[in-house]
This record gives sequence, structure tokens and C-alpha cells, in this order.
Amino acid sequence: MAAAGNDAGTTVSTPADYRALHAVSLAQPDDFWLPAAGAVDWTTEPTVALDRSSAPFYRWFPDATLNTSHNALDRHVDAGRGDRPALVYDSAMLGTQRTYSYSELRDEVAVFAGALADLGVGKGDRVLIYLPMIPEAVIAMLASARLGAIHSVVFGGFAPAELAARIRDARPTAIVTASGGLEPGRRVEYLPAVHEALTLAGSLGMPVVAKAREGFGHGIADYADESGPEGRWVDWDDAVSAAEAVPPVAVAATDPLYILYTSGTTGSPKGVVRDNGGHAVALTWTMRAIFGIGPGDVMLTASDVGWVVGHSYIVYGPLLAGATTVLYEGKPVGTPDAGTFGRLIEQHEVKVLFTAPTALRAVRRVDPEAALIRSHDLSSLTTLFTAGERLDTGTSAWIADVLGVPVVDNWWQTETGWPICASPRGLADLPLKPGSPSLPSPGFDVAILDHDGTPVPAGTEGSIALRLPLPPGTLTTLWGSDDRYRDSYLSAFEGYYTSGDSGYVDDDGYVFVMGRTDDVINVAGHRLSTGAIEQVLAQHPAVAECAVLGLQDPLKGQRASGYVVLKAGMAPDTDTLTAELVHLVRATIGPVADFRSVVVVEALPKTRSGKILRKTMRQMAAGEPLVVPSTIEDPSVLEALEPLLRPGPAT
Repeated sequence: MAAAGNDAGTTVSTPADYRALHAVSLAQPDDFWLPAAGAVDWTTEPTVALDRSSAPFYRWFPDATLNTSHNALDRHVDAGRGDRPALVYDSAMLGTQRTYSYSELRDEVAVFAGALADLGVGKGDRVLIYLPMIPEAVIAMLASARLGAIHSVVFGGFAPAELAARIRDARPTAIVTASGGLEPGRRVEYLPAVHEALTLAGSLGMPVVAKAREGFGHGIADYADESGPEGRWVDWDDAVSAAEAVPPVAVAATDPLYILYTSGTTGSPKGVVRDNGGHAVALTWTMRAIFGIGPGDVMLTASDVGWVVGHSYIVYGPLLAGATTVLYEGKPVGTPDAGTFGRLIEQHEVKVLFTAPTALRAVRRVDPEAALIRSHDLSSLTTLFTAGERLDTGTSAWIADVLGVPVVDNWWQTETGWPICASPRGLADLPLKPGSPSLPSPGFDVAILDHDGTPVPAGTEGSIALRLPLPPGTLTTLWGSDDRYRDSYLSAFEGYYTSGDSGYVDDDGYVFVMGRTDDVINVAGHRLSTGAIEQVLAQHPAVAECAVLGLQDPLKGQRASGYVVLKAGMAPDTDTLTAELVHLVRATIGPVADFRSVVVVEALPKTRSGKILRKTMRQMAAGEPLVVPSTIEDPSVLEALEPLLRPGPAT
């Protein structure tokens, strides 16, 4: 069973078979993951999958060596598939497209790796990448990996102070950037931000490579004399023209591939470390087993390379699989309209689309009938995957009807690097349950725990935790701080990784993720999930998206207050809408929710990756000191909400 199930080219026939396969992955990880490692090219092949000697710091494939860039590019070229498309750059912002074959992308990566080497970058050095959604972002990531260097991609447009914090923590040898990024109606200048960040970090002598883009007000020449005697601000094209291609450098499977920063509770970013070997094995396996993608297939992941979804399923996953990845520079709506996903599917013959529920809700709000998407030929599409926020059942049913394909919710985190839970479409035809990201993926041992760390019965909500060890491809530690890794993730429940999410498992083993553990509120002694209330509100035909907060109440401790954004063209009477939503919550959850307050808003504050800033809204409602997160997409949304949140609206 282990060998057969672990070959993602085969399938298991029933849910029971899948559960047996999953059990093998937990009980016999070597038997499961060593065969999976056979899909990767190794310089030194692994003989051991899991090293437990330094628990709780587990390592995968400790005796093996490889190069990730070789696996993503060279091996496909060497196998005679160099003329196949590897990367399709589709810029709605510029109205341009460009396709790179595997040979072309390999050659550009090899030469840019040479340019980085000329700037002193070598094995184990860090390269900070601050780029928009352009091909150079993918090239820079793969070039760093080619040298055995460690890249750290920072979302393009982050404020200088946030960029400086990452420079101070990662201590990169070089920075790769561009003139700027494009947003609907505006251009975001990157070079002034990089210069200010270097000044704040005390690193003005650091080499900077910048890709010039037309229409921006600042260029390399503006900073050539300001970077200090040791500084080098180099034009990307000039650096490449003077460089020679370099071969891939073999590294230990346990060596870091990248650092990806996520917000920390203390205000300082946490640098999640991903290794080379476990990452290559896990992502290669997921492409076939979870996403059903193989050589020649086309995958469109509508995210950003600055986020973990972009790392895993724009850049590395599809290329490791020998597939074609679409790099999309634009938005799901407004560039030019809400039919963008349909156009992309039709033009590029996309087999799998991966996006966030927020993007789908944005499309639904603007075009509730999805007439613009339906106007395109969607016949190439087989599956839609969503992650990043909980997928409400109303949006799921709506987009399933629009696209005519299964909608697979999947749940994971920056830290895990790939889905903790998902329906593995290339491995097993498992039934889908609305509201659930399905069963745990192989290697993930999911438990629901109470406050004392005791597992709770099926159907009971609690903290979602993962029994150690985590599978390959997950974080190995936090950059520069094993202690912070232990304190942040391993200290709450002994023997478990704490996800920070709340949820439950039903009688069939399906996981339901209800929200962050701090989104659980206490109403008159009853613990309620705001996520469960949101799921009910989202079922109303007028509601495009919503957020529910627990506001302070002098009588009951907390009370639930809903903030809803309406679909385009919907303008119901406020009292009528409130009455209907209150009735829905009472009918679905019960009077115990004591839900009475509904506020209609124009928009909800979100991060650039689409997550609603519920914690920020709670802080504002409580009158606590507020620091606007650097990840916020549009600060003006918070300003508009302030009178509605501080103090909270009366019941």
C-alpha cells in the first residue's frame, strides 16, 4: 500500500483506502517518503527519510544532496523537454504576454546566477528579493537556489521600515529589485523604498541589482553616488550582459532554500526557514497527488511571489513537475473587468486555477451572475483550488456553478508550505464537504485539543494542532532563533505544533477550520466561533463578504457584531437586512449566539494577500493603541470604518 499509494501517478479507490495510505505516512514515514523522493534528481540519493535525533527539530533526507534549481529546470531540459513552455508572463497592467520555454528560462537563470556570483553571492549567502510580479522575480529566486544561496522574497511595495527589519534579520549579501510595481491607477516606486530601508538598516554599502521598468520616476543613476564607497547599484540588464552562466551547486538536503517572513506577535517578523530536500520532495509529490498536475499541464495560481502560495505554486511546484505556470500581473477585477479569470483560463488553456476566496468574492460582488467569466471558453479547467481564508459555502456553490468544476478548499500556512488538508484530486476521488478543506494530507497528523491539550471528541471545536514530526517541506526552524521557533509553535502543547487556528473534526475525519483561536468569543459563558457566524451571514443572497467581531458587553462579556459588504446592485432596507441576518444566525446557531448587530460597510480592511484584518478591527473597536499593519492593502478602508468601530455600534 505504501509504495502504490505513494506513487502519485496511481490512485486509491475509496476513502477507506486513502485513510489506510494516510496511516502509513504517519506510522512509517520512511516507507512513504523515500519512494516519493525517487521523483527528485539527487546528487547524493537519500537512504534515510526522517532524522529524529534532535527532536523536536526534525530533519528530512539528512544524508542527501541536490540542487533545487536543477530540479526545476535543468532536468527537464536534459530529458529533452526544453522546448516546452515553463513560464507564461501575462501582464494585464501592461497588456503584454511572454512565454519562456524550459531552455530559455534555464539559460536566463544560469546567467543571472552568474551576475549574483559576480556580486559576491555564494553558497549559504542570503539574497533579498523585492520585486513585483514580473519574470525577473522567478528568475532571481531560481538563480539564488542555483548558487546554493538562500533567498528571502519580500512582497513588493512593503514599507521601508518593514523592508529594513528583514534586511537586519537576514543580513543579505545583495538585494534584487526593480523600478517599481503597477497597481490599478498608480505606480509604486521601489527604489526610494529600498534606499530608505538600507539607510534605516545601516547597510548602504550593500549591492543592489534593479530591473528598469518604463514610466517610473527613479532609476539606478539616482542612487549611484549615495550608496557609500562600497555600494554598487547595478542595472539588471548590464549585470546580465557582463555575466557568464554558472552550473547548479549541490547543497545538503537540510540546507535552507529560502526564508519567508511572517508577522510575529511581538512586532518583529518571524523568518520561516524551508529546506531544499524536503521542499523538493513534498512539492513534487503534491503537484501530482493533490493538484493532479503533470508535465505539460498549465496551472494558474493567482497569488503573488511574495507569499507562500506564490513560492510553492507559482514558482517551485509547477516547475518541479515539468508543468507550465502562469505568472499573472493584475487583479481578479478591474484589470480590466471581472472576467479576468475566464480570459486567462481560455487563452492559456489552464487546467487548474488556484486563488483566494477573497478574489472570488470580489468577482461575485461586481458581477453576481458571472456573465463576464461565463463568456469565455472554460473547457480546459478541471479543478478550482482555494486557500488563504475560509471558503464560505455560498461562494463555493456559486463559483462551482459558474465554472462547472469541483471546488477544492485547502488549508495550510506559511509555516507548512503546502496543504495540511485538501482533497487529493490526483490520488483519490474523495467526496467534498462544503465548508471543509477535507481530510488531512499524508504526513499531517491533525488533532483538536482543549485548553489543557487533551484531544476532544468529534464535532467539538478546539485548537487545531499537528502531532510532531511534521512532514517534509514544512518549516525547520525560524531564521536565527531555534528558541523562538520552539516558543512560538511547540510550547503550548507538548509534542504538537500549534497552528493558531480553531476548528473541529467531524465523524468522517473531515476538518473544519473556523478561524484563529483569538476569533473565539465568550457570550454569557458560551464560547462561540465568529467564523461560524460569518459562515451563516455569507449565505444571505445580498452579502458579498463579511466579518464578525466580538465586542465588549457590560452584561454578557462579549457580543457578536457583523460587518457586511453587499453585492453590486443590492440595496436592501437596513432594518429588513438586519432582521433577516439575525434570523439566519438564530436558526442556524441558536439563540445562544445572541446576534443582533449588523453594520453595512463599503469595504473590509484586508492584507495584500486578501485576509481580512479582524484583529485590527477588534483593536480599533476596543479603543486600543493601533498600529496599521504594513500588509494592509488600502489604509483608507480603516479610516472609513473608524466611526463604525470606535466605539462599537449599539445593539
